[in-house]
Amino acid sequence: MTEAPPGSGPTDDLAARVAALMPRAKADLAELVAIPSVADPRQFPPEHCRRAAEWVAAAFAEVGLRDVRLVKTPDGSHAVLGHRPAPPGAPTVLLYSHYDVQPPLDDAAWQSPPFELTERDGRWYGRGAADCKGNIVMHLTALRALGGDLPVGLKLVVEGSEEQGTGGLEAYVPDHADELRADALLICDTGNAAVGVPTATTALRGLANVVVTVSTLTGDVHSGMFGGPAPDALAALIRILDSLRDTDGSTRVNGLDGTGTWPGIGYDEQRFRTDAGVLDGVELLGSGSVADRLWARPAVTVLGINCPPVVGSAAAVPARARARVSLRVPPGTDAATAADALTAHLRAAAPWGARVEVERESTGSPFRAATDGPAYAALDRAMREAYGEPVSFLGQGGSIPLCNVLAGTFPDAEVILMGVEEPRCLIHAPNESVEPSEIERMARVEALFLRHYGAGRG
Repeated sequence: MTEAPPGSGPTDDLAARVAALMPRAKADLAELVAIPSVADPRQFPPEHCRRAAEWVAAAFAEVGLRDVRLVKTPDGSHAVLGHRPAPPGAPTVLLYSHYDVQPPLDDAAWQSPPFELTERDGRWYGRGAADCKGNIVMHLTALRALGGDLPVGLKLVVEGSEEQGTGGLEAYVPDHADELRADALLICDTGNAAVGVPTATTALRGLANVVVTVSTLTGDVHSGMFGGPAPDALAALIRILDSLRDTDGSTRVNGLDGTGTWPGIGYDEQRFRTDAGVLDGVELLGSGSVADRLWARPAVTVLGINCPPVVGSAAAVPARARARVSLRVPPGTDAATAADALTAHLRAAAPWGARVEVERESTGSPFRAATDGPAYAALDRAMREAYGEPVSFLGQGGSIPLCNVLAGTFPDAEVILMGVEEPRCLIHAPNESVEPSEIERMARVEALFLRHYGAGRG
């Protein structure tokens, strides 16, 4: 990593300084993306995560954070911590991101190698380019642009197992609160509603994941000899899963409200179709606005099914079939209550007396942020200066369990979710990418926010 230009004071033109740092940002992102830091030892060696953590620690030490170190969390992953003391009377801001990434999934679906940053049509492609290594680079670029001109204190946490959902950092925080205590928490693992639309995420859906197993026979039997009267476990599973949707595709889980409405920024239906890659002629599911369906109502997804594959399948009636089902839980609904409702629904929907077992895999609570404090005022001012528009609020389909842990541990702190992950990034999918202008402008937003928040609170 090369040396960044030194800061020269608060009168610097931050826009020009950030722009001059973009080649460095690209080089740093290329180094990070090249590390396949998937926090699942069944898929990738753990050394990759260790190498990514060490890279992050060295980079933040270089930009002036103190005591930057790796700490082992209860799930075995390493978080990177560091700090910079606040000037007298000034507030402290926590900067968050994560260095672990989703697995590449289907390598053949990638148009360029997943762990090689590749520029195409102006975007930078690679696994983690947006989620969440692009946000790490955004933090670094903002701090380099400010140089030594920091009117606030800083705390840093970059976790190493967020994508696996194993809860290492969530378990670490309550017993180490003083290491992370701050007045404002910048959780940079989301993004704008669209490129160029300044946005903060104020609500996160939680989740309730289960695995449902259906059994009907002691073993598979020949379909020619027994098919017809013999109960088909896969057909029973299909009926159970179909019961989770109404005829218009709306999620229907007995005991859960599916009529919520979203009060923030909307989501244009045609833009959603484009962002989601919906095929021409295929209808969107459910009723109400797109924003209602995304951020204010429960949403079920069948993540996977275990059953005989088409190639190699035998002429046999399946005795057993399994599915992994995910329920996204809107703010205002308790995740455990949602898991109870989903479990009861799956069992009650079983046809023909089929035996149903439901294994709870994981739950995550939804989150809603308060937006009326000084940190949000500073963010709005920064967004106006960087984008020329006031900040808008949206929800996110994804869950970040750490948000509720931090909000519970630091109830007086303001929580801001922002970042570079706009919809075209295709996070978690093949061909993930990031728009460089979002890194540039969001780095400027972060730098301006730190200045304005420090000036207003110091």
